[in-house]
Amino acid sequence: MSGDASDVSAISSSKGGIKYAGADVDAMRVVAKAYQDRSLQGFQATLQSYSRQLSDDPIVHSHLSALYDTLLEQNLVRLIEPFSRVEIAHIASLINLPVGSVEGKLSQMILDKKFAGILDQGVGTLEVFEDAAPDVIYPSALASFDSLNRILASLSLKVY
Repeated sequence: MSGDASDVSAISSSKGGIKYAGADVDAMRVVAKAYQDRSLQGFQATLQSYSRQLSDDPIVHSHLSALYDTLLEQNLVRLIEPFSRVEIAHIASLINLPVGSVEGKLSQMILDKKFAGILDQGVGTLEVFEDAAPDVIYPSALASFDSLNRILASLSLKVY
């Protein structure tokens, strides 16, 4: 969950991890391998292969859902990075997922400000914007007005 998949093999191979060896630890090792490979299909195949170990426990299932979302976001950001405008169907075909789920995740990522862009659902495209540089003049102007207001207030003058 920390993003370092190599920790799983190190922990499971340690003296303390060997006593817990079994299907549960093997499932975690395969999940870590799929995450390290950035493979959504491998991740989903692992969830199906080890469904008893991974999906039956609600806590493990919720953590794996969050991990899958993180992996999906990383893959989508990596795919859309070279484009300024791209068809959603093209992204979905590259990542081998349905267009609806890719469109929904991209929409969520835009709302969460993971990247700047808009979805043009009429045309079926994603327009990605460059990150705007922060405006340094606006905060400075506010600070100047605040200082001016304090000076005028000390002189008992009011500015409206």
